Amino acid sequence: MECKQYMLLKLYDKNNNPRDLEQVVRVLNNGGIIVYPTDTTYAIGCHGLKERAIERICRIKNIDPKRNNLSIICYNLSLVSEYAKVDNNTFKLMKRNLPGAFTFILNGTTRLPKIFGNRHEVGIRMPDNAIIQAIASSLDAPIMTTSLPRDEEEEVEFRTDPELIDEKYGERVDLVIDGGIGGTERSTVVDCTGDEPEILRQGKGLLEW
Repeated sequence: MECKQYMLLKLYDKNNNPRDLEQVVRVLNNGGIIVYPTDTTYAIGCHGLKERAIERICRIKNIDPKRNNLSIICYNLSLVSEYAKVDNNTFKLMKRNLPGAFTFILNGTTRLPKIFGNRHEVGIRMPDNAIIQAIASSLDAPIMTTSLPRDEEEEVEFRTDPELIDEKYGERVDLVIDGGIGGTERSTVVDCTGDEPEILRQGKGLLEW
């Protein structure tokens, strides 16, 4: 991206200007990086099939994709099945709990970029947040997603207040979305790659078995 047309874009749970959503989708399709609200914390993401954009996020977050799972946001379960292997029991578990504050770890498919293939696994998010749902639906593609870098020594407002988030990350990303004050709890991580689902991290989501 050569430049940003917005430093900070205000979006709402409903009745957004279609042109604003089109602008977000254009940024993503052009390989840009955005910051946006979820049902847990504010997150940073990009088009999930554009490897260079994913590499940019890994550098910002200091993520080594060879050692860390990468996650994507999918608008619905049909899209999930294109990028992850989902058996019947896992599908039912996800259907009971999504959209919600969960990251389900699944075995990935070859439709994901090679950067995901280092670990052959992918985290699946489907946040219960109308703003990112609208963006994901308009994009009609997965969104690579990760929470903002977490510095325990900084004031929590720099992870929850979109104006302060923009102040900190605005020059490193292409668009920051103001969706109101964000949360601090992370998602519950559920590993579904084994014989039985296993909760790896208990977060905001309370899993319905």
